[in-house]
Amino acid sequence: MILDQLSAASDYEGHHPLFPRAFSYLRAFDTKTEDGKYELQGGDLFAIVQRYRTAPCADKMWEAHQIYGDIQVVYQGTEFCGHSAQATLTVTNPYITEKDVEKYAPPSAPSSLITLGQGNFAVFYPQDGHQPGVQIAAAAEILKVVIKFRL
Repeated sequence: MILDQLSAASDYEGHHPLFPRAFSYLRAFDTKTEDGKYELQGGDLFAIVQRYRTAPCADKMWEAHQIYGDIQVVYQGTEFCGHSAQATLTVTNPYITEKDVEKYAPPSAPSSLITLGQGNFAVFYPQDGHQPGVQIAAAAEILKVVIKFRL
C-alpha cells in the first residue's frame, strides 16, 4: 500500500508504466464529472467515479483484487479505509474473475486505519486487503475516483 499526497504523485510515477497517465487524470479531475466508468487506456487503465455515503465499519466489506490495483482518491468528504494483509483475512465470498474481487470477513483488528480525504491518495495492490467507505464520526457524502490499473 502507498499513502501520500496527490501533490507528491510524480514521485510514484515510475512504480508502474500506467501511473503517469493515471496521476495526470487524477490531477486534472473535474469534480463535475458524472458517476461512471471512464476508459483511460482500454481495459488496462480506467477510472470509476462514484458518489456515496460512508457507513459504519460493521456495514462495509473487506476486499482485495488480483488483476487490477487501485488508486483511490477522495475529492469531497473524508472516510476511513481499513487495511490488512490479504493473506491474514478469511474469505467470505470467493474470487470472481469477472469482477476482480474477493470479499473477506473483518479481521479482529486492521493493521492500519487510514484516512482518505481531499488531497491524498492510496494505492492498493493484491496483497492489500482494504475496507473503503467507513464513516469517521457520522455518515458523510463522498466523491471518490478509483483508478484501476492492470498489474
